[in-house]
Amino acid sequence: MIEAHSTSLPSPALACRNLSVNYGQRAVLDDVSLDIHAGRWTAVVGPNGCGKSTLLRAFAGLAKVRSGSIALHGRRLSAWTRRERARRLAWLAQTSGPTDLTAAEVIGLGRIAHEGWLGHARHDDDAAIHRAMVATGSLTLGSRRLSTLSGGERQRVHLARVLAVEAPVLLLDEPTTHLDPPHQEDVARLLREQSRRHGACVVSAIHDLSLAMAADDLIVLGSRRVIGHGAVSEALQGDWLSAAFQTPVNVVEYQGVHLWRPRLDDAGIPAQQGIEH
Repeated sequence: MIEAHSTSLPSPALACRNLSVNYGQRAVLDDVSLDIHAGRWTAVVGPNGCGKSTLLRAFAGLAKVRSGSIALHGRRLSAWTRRERARRLAWLAQTSGPTDLTAAEVIGLGRIAHEGWLGHARHDDDAAIHRAMVATGSLTLGSRRLSTLSGGERQRVHLARVLAVEAPVLLLDEPTTHLDPPHQEDVARLLREQSRRHGACVVSAIHDLSLAMAADDLIVLGSRRVIGHGAVSEALQGDWLSAAFQTPVNVVEYQGVHLWRPRLDDAGIPAQQGIEH
């Protein structure tokens, strides 16, 4: 595994050492070690089944670890109480179950760990919820039941719930699912703002390679292992994406933006079938 970060960086917000995780009986991650720092947006990419979601679930304390350790702000993850961890680490799952709650009530769930004595909401809870709704463009959805919203609208509400926590670490599994391109762009801008302006450690699993390359850093996963971890430029120079997908991945730069360009044969059919990016 290639670790391209400088040793001069401060202690990581999230770290794992020799982490191995199974999905059922199948080994998904083997002997993975990573340091992920605050103030950066890190995108996790790789082929289907490589362990992107499993890695994020392990960092969130939601996946059973076969061996190895995970640390949050230099302290073993299991040493934090649930309430302490919920204040410091916010989690967005790839899918969410049905609910009859309104959008505002769902977003308010992000403040549970911050509630005062006897669960009373405070003024700063209302302010945090409002900021999250404005940031995600979900302010007008507040009174509507989640079950009446489109997939993209529901995703924006769940993202607002995560932002309402105002945690220093954000873990997001496919945050742009169901979103149209303009809203995907909004999410990318929002994640960058959370890391650069607010100093958060943002880690997101993203299938869209072009969108993922808008991040500061990439964690590129292959079969059960990390191909490399570092800045996007370092990932491209090392051709980590081709190694992960086991096929040439063609990336072009256009006006300072990195874009994945599919390789098509003369018939207009992808040259490599069975590979999903």
